[in-house]
Amino acid sequence: MVVALPPCLARAAEPAAEAAWHIASIGPTTRNYVQHILSTGDHEGLPFAIVDKVASTIQVYRADGSLVGTSSVLLGQTRGDTIVPGTGERTQTRQLRPMDRTTPAGRFYSEPGHNQVGEAVVWIDYAAALAIHRLRPGLPQEKRAQRMASGNPLDKRISAGCVVVPVAFYLDVVQPTLGHNKGIVYVMTENGDQPR
Repeated sequence: MVVALPPCLARAAEPAAEAAWHIASIGPTTRNYVQHILSTGDHEGLPFAIVDKVASTIQVYRADGSLVGTSSVLLGQTRGDTIVPGTGERTQTRQLRPMDRTTPAGRFYSEPGHNQVGEAVVWIDYAAALAIHRLRPGLPQEKRAQRMASGNPLDKRISAGCVVVPVAFYLDVVQPTLGHNKGIVYVMTENGDQPR
């Protein structure tokens, strides 16, 4: 498959977190999953993304199955594949418990929108306040930019459950592909299995 490099790869001086995303080889498990999605038409002719929680990466695809880009991501602080009931409400009131901070596995219809402060996001599950969004500074002790740039997937567990991507990746890959219409986001399980 021929992949065109996104414009932000040509940027000369990006912070480490911004430079952390790149076009990379996709592992055999994800490659087989993409083939399954395309051969069965499971993506319903929509653009789609695959979040690999084991590798802490996201791959974004056009509706025709061509890869737009892949990036390192930050994921939910707590391991788990399900949404704890009431997480969306606790997110809105900023009363999340550690058990609420998971990135759930599954197949989700995504939809572009805005969060409570007006920032553009791609909603994965609006009721659960689960979205793909760009990296925000966060608390200094969280070192989110350094975690994003790290090669260790264990460093990537810091979010409240959302899939957090570098700003340039959001603007150059997520926004144009998933940020204008519906899509599908597949979040693989903690052990790397396909979502059910």
